[in-house]
Amino acid sequence: MKLSSTIIFFGSGPVAASTLRALHAAGFVFEAIITKPRAEGFRGDVPVIALAESWQTPYLTPKNKAELSELFAKQRFTSPLGLVVDYGIIINQDVIDAFTKGILNSHFSLLPEWRGADPITFALLSGQPTTGVSLMLINSKMDEGPLLDQQPYTIPENATIGSLTQALIELSNTLLIADIPQYLSGKLKPHPQSTAQPTFSRKITKEDGSIDWHKPAVTIEREVRAYQGWPKSYTSLFGHQVIVTRARVARTQEDGALVVACQPGYLEILELIAPSGRKMSGDAFLRGYRKV
Repeated sequence: MKLSSTIIFFGSGPVAASTLRALHAAGFVFEAIITKPRAEGFRGDVPVIALAESWQTPYLTPKNKAELSELFAKQRFTSPLGLVVDYGIIINQDVIDAFTKGILNSHFSLLPEWRGADPITFALLSGQPTTGVSLMLINSKMDEGPLLDQQPYTIPENATIGSLTQALIELSNTLLIADIPQYLSGKLKPHPQSTAQPTFSRKITKEDGSIDWHKPAVTIEREVRAYQGWPKSYTSLFGHQVIVTRARVARTQEDGALVVACQPGYLEILELIAPSGRKMSGDAFLRGYRKV
């Protein structure tokens, strides 16, 4: 869909790159792309920068929120709307005010549920049946801006961080392509978020990946699916450090090959990465690594 005006895109990570591709394929034109600078010493491809270069679209790389504000104080853009997806730098109010239509953010939860840094992981950890995507105009507060649209998504029973992220990216792209033209034309109006009690997510740390067998089995099984990308779920079995990649809640200690007692419940480890770096089933690990 061809817009009557350009937009400015703020984004840095893989979700940002996916969104850029989808919007570009739909006919959106970017006045500029603003992204994090290439990490010092990094020689590989940076997807957002690679896309900007391939399209010959101007891109700018402020290092932090102060440099971003300085950029907008010096340079005048004509786009009425900014779009921020997977950016990683706080945007000050002076930058928001540079856009007559504000800056739109795609947040992967049904706000005010899971405001904060990692809503997808916390949706999996909570065991909730439904999440979704919220299109929100950002303000000076964390994820509290007015909404343009929300769309729910039913979480499949065995969803992982990878599969759920991909599903929400696709839903987000669909909403953005449909709603941005409607908003710019004045046909779609922002409205306040629900007054329901908000919940908050946080950044996951490396320490979160250490499996605590004093937790319930159902909790650990969710962690395995939520932490598959990072920080991964790691533990020691028979004196060997392993990464658990797939598990299920078992009925008893005998319900499966490699079953670990939790508090309460039992967890069968279906698949893991052994000390050798090889991925194998729990049964194969038992045959190769259990001390006789």
